[in-house]
Amino acid sequence: MVGLEAAPAFLSDLIDTLTERGRSLLGQKAGQEIVAKDALPAVGEMLISRRGEASGVALAQTLLATYTAAEPAERLAFLQALADRFGPDRRRIELAIEAIRQDQGTDALEGLHAAAEPRRQELIRRLNLAPGGTSALVRMREELLEFLPKHPELKCVDADFSHLLSSWFNRGFLVLRPIDWTTPANILEKIIRYEAVHAIQNWDDLRNRLQPEDRRCYGFFHPQLVDEPLIFVEVALTKEIPDAIGPLLDLSRTPIAASEATTAVFYSISNTQKGLGGVSFGNFLIKQVVENLKRELPNLKTFVTLSPVPGFARWLERERKTEQSACLDAASKETLGILDAPAWSDDPETVEKVRDVLLSAAAYYFLKAKDSKGRPVDPVARFHLGNGARLERLNFLGDVSAKGLKQSHGLMVNYLYALDEIEKNHEAFAEKGAVAASPAVRKALRTDLPSRDLVPNP
Repeated sequence: MVGLEAAPAFLSDLIDTLTERGRSLLGQKAGQEIVAKDALPAVGEMLISRRGEASGVALAQTLLATYTAAEPAERLAFLQALADRFGPDRRRIELAIEAIRQDQGTDALEGLHAAAEPRRQELIRRLNLAPGGTSALVRMREELLEFLPKHPELKCVDADFSHLLSSWFNRGFLVLRPIDWTTPANILEKIIRYEAVHAIQNWDDLRNRLQPEDRRCYGFFHPQLVDEPLIFVEVALTKEIPDAIGPLLDLSRTPIAASEATTAVFYSISNTQKGLGGVSFGNFLIKQVVENLKRELPNLKTFVTLSPVPGFARWLERERKTEQSACLDAASKETLGILDAPAWSDDPETVEKVRDVLLSAAAYYFLKAKDSKGRPVDPVARFHLGNGARLERLNFLGDVSAKGLKQSHGLMVNYLYALDEIEKNHEAFAEKGAVAASPAVRKALRTDLPSRDLVPNP
């Protein structure tokens, strides 16, 4: 019997053995994993049709290696072949429907279910058998998403990828791991590279986020992508709810003892794998981290975010140009013209002129503005509100970095995760689209403008 500590090496040797046997069946020698690029669909057909494990591993490895070495146009052609040639077997579907008409019972329903499954789903499953197959498929799906806007015929392929990846990356397979200054350097380098909210400038900046006693970082990992964090969250332990990001990231700040903190601030959440877009595990991450922090530090009473507002500036610009804006009158639009001036945020007098108008527009943005699907227009808001958080506070000039001023005119917000309200807020948002918000946020909303239906923003 193989011991647990030896299992990974044993499995690796077994896969290598199967692959070598598969190559011999295919007439290949070691190192001959590449075939003609236009033969990729044919290799896919062979992979689906064969039953042997040995040849299957070798074929999967050959297809993935050839795809990786292909030019973008050749990879697109293969993805299009998946859409055209690897859909459901129409003849099988017709026979299954006929069996149901003849009332052949449960077996007939199962037959229809099997017949309706696109053949490319089985192909993707078999590709996953190759060494490194999961990682290769995530990269393939990333490229598929890049092709999709100009090639809508690939939507069916993306649906199958999304279906399978959602199963393979469900919460049951994910492992939460703390990330700190002692974490291996290859993972720390990826944290620097993948940070998507507040760029990490250098190793000193990273150390400031990981090493002090009042800082934490956690990531979800998958067994097939051992050193690749799928998503990670950076946490600051503080004595109060912060209203700006600058002090949290200040290299010269004085850390506090973790035992003195009352508030855990989630100030950056970064997804790292574009190929897993639409596969949601961020909500599990936050809930698990809250549980871990509560266990470690019972003194923590408040769990809150300090979040960016990535679409606010674009939305506000459209409202300023809209003749019949639902949230801005002529005077407001004139005042907001200040935002077009360079370095407007550096002048205290100018800042005070624009503060109330901008915060009023922001309240409308979160509480009233909807996209074409009837959801809040802000993607970060959809994420946290969908998780049951409450929009707690609008923070004027919370982020005065060049990125913050460009995407939100410096606006940041706090979402409060009140543990006894999360379920109620989640249900209200999911069922009715209701936005949980504090009285302070609602008070910022102007009520003196004529009521108009806001045209949804895409």
